[in-house]
Amino acid sequence: MNYLNVSAYKFVELGSLESLRADLRQRCVAAGLKGTVLLSPEGINLFLAGVEAGLRGVMAWLAADARFAGLPVKESWSAEQPFNRMLVKIKREIITMKKPQIRPIEERAPHVDAATLKRWLDAGHDDAGRAVTLLDTRNAFEVEVGTFTDAIDPQIRSFSEFPATLEKLAPELQGRTVVTFCTGGIRCEKAVLYMQGQGYENVYQLDGGILKYFEEVGGAHYSGNCFVFDRRVALTPELRETGHAECFNCRAVVSPMQQRLAAYVVGVSCPACLASPLPSPSSSTAT
Repeated sequence: MNYLNVSAYKFVELGSLESLRADLRQRCVAAGLKGTVLLSPEGINLFLAGVEAGLRGVMAWLAADARFAGLPVKESWSAEQPFNRMLVKIKREIITMKKPQIRPIEERAPHVDAATLKRWLDAGHDDAGRAVTLLDTRNAFEVEVGTFTDAIDPQIRSFSEFPATLEKLAPELQGRTVVTFCTGGIRCEKAVLYMQGQGYENVYQLDGGILKYFEEVGGAHYSGNCFVFDRRVALTPELRETGHAECFNCRAVVSPMQQRLAAYVVGVSCPACLASPLPSPSSSTAT
């Protein structure tokens, strides 16, 4: 494996975004990195890949800034560079929910670590004896690649749909311990705070998301693989590439088995092209 891949986010008040953007991009380019960094007044969300020494140098530079101290990082490795370019963008939100009253900067969502969630799932209940319901906050095309066993899939096309969808899920969630999860944890930071505002009491996020769960406890209670927003497309619970591809035409995720079908022509079409595809997996960046 030649390339170190990292993903990280932190909700923290940021100013002078243009200056930070320029400095960060210059350091990433100088280190030979590629990926995407999102900056906003509410924090940072990044996905970077490169040779280990250069990438660790940039991450050490970030960690030396008090605003990014303790930045939690998920790591994996790949044989090839999974990103095409080095982008640093300024956005209104580092994860779009369109609910400005939800401010993770001021209050972190309640969370459980991977080992605790596995223990709860092994036992069939939380430490208080309550049934545990898993709620996937990712987009539907991501869920199709893999998710936790028996998790609720709200069938959303973008995270901004989550608040409206939550109302429909109330009968399944009320009175239970709810653990929300996503790829790297960022969506659940906002999802849990929103749910608390709607009256949910025993609701948590999976700290570090699916990728940290894979890293710390493997694939227990998980079925399939995890979609990622780069050329690797999906990772196994061992954090290895799966061989999934992304259709050039409709941007659907194509499994290795589907790639054997006549409908799959590299750079032209896939089995999903004849149906109405979900929004492009490359149309947004999340974790």
